[in-house]
Amino acid sequence: MAHYAHVENGIVTQVIVADQDFINSGAVGDPSTWVQTSYNTYAGQHTNGGTPLRKNYAGIGMVYDAGRDAFYSPQPFPSWILNEDSCIWEPPTPVPSAEGKYYSWNESTLSWDENTTTTEIISDENTTTTES
Repeated sequence: MAHYAHVENGIVTQVIVADQDFINSGAVGDPSTWVQTSYNTYAGQHTNGGTPLRKNYAGIGMVYDAGRDAFYSPQPFPSWILNEDSCIWEPPTPVPSAEGKYYSWNESTLSWDENTTTTEIISDENTTTTES
């Protein structure tokens, strides 16, 4: 069995596990609208050391680019560039790396903003944790 993505107008609408014969039978529609995808492929690499398939595992709402023969997420911001090797979107500047700090992309300034809000997380009736 393998994973197959149903692609309509270049967008993944469904992902199923099936045999190739089942796809070819037409039981789930036109076989030409189903594209095999690998659960173990991310950023052009196979996580178990095998052969990567179509750059990334397909997910609903992702793009299938037949010219690149690749699946990738929709562009998150207009300034981000698609890495042709990995088919992962990259910001124009890398995210800062500071332990314990989190950042959000600010498209209007084309930079990273540090998240400074505090969130209260309630894990059970007796415990409350505060994160910054």
